[in-house]
Amino acid sequence: MIFYDCSTAPNPRRARMFIAEKGLEIETRDISIAKGEQLSQEFLAVNPRGTIPVLVTDDGTVLAENLGIAAYLEAAFPEPPLMGVSPEEKGLVMMWNAIVEQQGGMPIAEVLRNTNPHMKGRAIPGPLDFEQIPELAERGRARVGFFFDQLEERLQHSPWLAGERFSLADITGFVFVDFARVIRTRIPEDNSATLDWFERIKARPSAAL
Repeated sequence: MIFYDCSTAPNPRRARMFIAEKGLEIETRDISIAKGEQLSQEFLAVNPRGTIPVLVTDDGTVLAENLGIAAYLEAAFPEPPLMGVSPEEKGLVMMWNAIVEQQGGMPIAEVLRNTNPHMKGRAIPGPLDFEQIPELAERGRARVGFFFDQLEERLQHSPWLAGERFSLADITGFVFVDFARVIRTRIPEDNSATLDWFERIKARPSAAL
C-alpha cells in the first residue's frame, strides 16, 4: 500500500491518525499543498481530483476520501475496532463522524478558505479555481460556535462521541477542533467536558503524528 499524506493539512491527519491507531506501517509519500504538489501532473495521475489523503491498496485500488480509506482499513484490519462493533455503535460512529464533518470541518474550512490571502482564487480544494466569498466566512464563524456547543452537550453525557469506545468520530472531531486554531478559535474555557475529551485524545501517540 501507498499512503499520500500532507503533514500540514487536517484531512490527511485524520487518515494518518487512523492508520496509527490500527498499528499499521504504510509506505508514505508527502505531498506539499503549500507548494501546489497536489496539482502536479504526477499526483493528478494518481487522483485526478487533486485532493489528499489518498490510499492506494496492494491491488491498485485508489481510495481518495477519508471515509473510504477508513472503511477499507477497518475491514482489512478489524482490530482495534474504530468504526463500531454492534449495529448501534456502527450507526453512531457514522452519525457523529458526519455531524463533525458537516457542523465542524465545513464551517472551519469556510472561514479559512474565504479569508486567507494565500487561498485567493483557490477557495475550494481540487483542480478548479473558485473565488473567495467573504459572506461564507461570516456564516462559518457563527456555525463554529454552534459546533462547540454541540460537542459539549454530547460529551457531558458520553465519554466519547459515539459512546463508550474511542472511534473514527473522535479522530475527526479532534483534528477539526485542533485545526480551528488557524481561524483563531479554541474550545471555550467553560466547556469542561470537551476540554477533557480533547486532552485525552491529545495524550494518545497517534495525536502527535
